[in-house]
Amino acid sequence: MITSPVPLAFFISSHGFGHAARSVAIMNAIYERVATVRFEIFTLTPRWFFEESLQAPFSLHPIKTDIGLVQQTSLTEDLTETLNQLDAFIPFDQALVNKLAKQISKTSCQLVLCDISPLGIAVAHAAGIPSILIENFTWDWIYELYTAEYPRFRFHIEYLRKVFNSTDYHIQTEPVCNPQKTANLTTYPVSRKPKTPAIQIRRKLNIPDNHRMVLVTMGGIPERFSMLRNLSKLDGISLVIPGGSYQMQFTNHMVLLPHHSNFYHPDLVFASDAVVGKAGYSTTVEVYFAGAPFGFINRPNFRESPVLATFIQHQMAGFEIPSSLFQNGEWIEAIPQLISLPHIQRLSPNGAEQIAWYVQSLLNNDENQTLSQSRAQE
Repeated sequence: MITSPVPLAFFISSHGFGHAARSVAIMNAIYERVATVRFEIFTLTPRWFFEESLQAPFSLHPIKTDIGLVQQTSLTEDLTETLNQLDAFIPFDQALVNKLAKQISKTSCQLVLCDISPLGIAVAHAAGIPSILIENFTWDWIYELYTAEYPRFRFHIEYLRKVFNSTDYHIQTEPVCNPQKTANLTTYPVSRKPKTPAIQIRRKLNIPDNHRMVLVTMGGIPERFSMLRNLSKLDGISLVIPGGSYQMQFTNHMVLLPHHSNFYHPDLVFASDAVVGKAGYSTTVEVYFAGAPFGFINRPNFRESPVLATFIQHQMAGFEIPSSLFQNGEWIEAIPQLISLPHIQRLSPNGAEQIAWYVQSLLNNDENQTLSQSRAQE
């Protein structure tokens, strides 16, 4: 049993909220096992996200930990601007790496966890602290799709691949895009857990008892929802739409919520009879554990999308809604079919618990302490 303080650093990609959601689930699971843990979090994901989700004590350090993809909308990428930002970010500024290394050393961090953040791996190495890469894809793998049209990606792919391959420990979370035999651990999907019973959430949303609730969500990137004007009243169905308004509104059997509302997103998912939304990692796995039918919208030029689509089709109840039908509002005609699909009861463990066990074993492991000592002498 660990009784002394355990500071851990966590570098998190701020591409949407999916990576932060997965990281929070992991941090909460570690906190359940190691009550003395404290997290030093490095990311541009806003503080409110962690304040409403994270149970463990933490300090937040706003910093860009990777570029990912620059988004024009939740479904389309700006590859030219992505390359411009990559050119400015890579290779890493060694002065910045050294500064961050001193920072995590000063706080006595014992491990550096990285949700696909390559910067965190470089900082860990400079600080002489072991790093753990956590991913279902890495950015070098994502960028490979664009090299034919944008050859400039090749330099960044080579650079990032070397960084990712230099991690001390490698964890992959299902659904995995590019399985690696050398990974130390492959887990079940990783998801945050709900906090409030579904019946309480539905009452707060003023959902009538005889209505089916359908959540419409596009993840952590704001969406304009221009199709709302085309939605007509649905008998016996209430739509709940985060990001549909600047303030909470009740209109035409719809509940419109601000992008950042007082409702915890997993609570909304678990209270729903069905979900319609972008097939990002966190939304997909939250719906997976909730067991609700999922009408998913794929990102046409994002390499992760086919992997998530296959996972949904094989492991979940649901079907794809073409993005064009989502944008013009015609997807509403598929709602009766979606809510007719069965809920699935999940018995599989949450991958966050597997990762927490693995991290705890590293903290107790003499081999890991030896690795830290040898790194410090390099």
